[in-house]
Amino acid sequence: MCWKGSRRRVTIKPVRICSFLPSATEIVAALGLEESLVGRSHECDFPASVRRKPPVIRPLIDVNGKSPAELDRAVRETMHTQGTLYIAEEALLRELCPDLVLTQDLCRVCAPSGEDLNAVVRRLAHKPTVLSLNPKSIRGILDCILEVGRVTARETRARAVVASLEERLRAVQSKLPRQARPPGVFLLEWVDPPFASGHWCPEMVLLAGGREVLGREGEESRRVDWDLVAKAGPEIVVVSPCGYHLDHSIEQARQVRDRLSVVGAKRVVAVDADSYFARPGPRVVDGVELLAHLLHPNQFEWTGPRDAFAEM
Repeated sequence: MCWKGSRRRVTIKPVRICSFLPSATEIVAALGLEESLVGRSHECDFPASVRRKPPVIRPLIDVNGKSPAELDRAVRETMHTQGTLYIAEEALLRELCPDLVLTQDLCRVCAPSGEDLNAVVRRLAHKPTVLSLNPKSIRGILDCILEVGRVTARETRARAVVASLEERLRAVQSKLPRQARPPGVFLLEWVDPPFASGHWCPEMVLLAGGREVLGREGEESRRVDWDLVAKAGPEIVVVSPCGYHLDHSIEQARQVRDRLSVVGAKRVVAVDADSYFARPGPRVVDGVELLAHLLHPNQFEWTGPRDAFAEM
């Protein structure tokens, strides 16, 4: 059984959960269900304790040693020839016998889609429920938390988590300085070729008191060129390559240093994309708070991890 979001009002109390994407794993942990998690994706790394769970999918591409441009080509070629970037460990899934599988249909580059899973699920003797999480906005992310809470009989906990996140967002709004023109931000989701941000990320910039010069709310990230970035005139470039933590963001920013220098931005900042921007889970609110600090350091103190960002 597979459904997307709340299209089907199915309620179960799962004993065993498999998560095929990091954001879903973070939601599971936030709802106090980590003990029910029996399998994860190869990228699930937060909280750190989930790394003890066996990975139930593996990528078809070896990313090690590839430049951003080489990886972009490998992704496009593999999608063209294979139609997916991932393989489910079917024998392991059969052994783990999950009641609930969490996946997405938002981006086939980020994780296996519900469509990819259907054939595998049909071959399993024990048919799990498959819930596809597809948020395109901050509200959509909060609704996904509520949906996972509902389907796992953790509605009270989910409502409390969402209420806390909403209160933190309101706190940011209440402290934003009055400004005639918010600072222009270019959130760079990939460096070579350059990609402008989409889905919830431009909204994050807006909520943090900035103005995304190229990103489009609710839409897919899209390829742009450096001349267009320069014409957009961002005051700050936030290097946030999807799929990477801070060390790799810094490395990628250095690889396109010459390109970034002609954009004309006053500042270039690399961030931990996976922790605070790329994954549609609870920590996107941390990402809003981080952006607020970067854009308005006199109004907002960053009290999170020291490896969240680095000035370039």
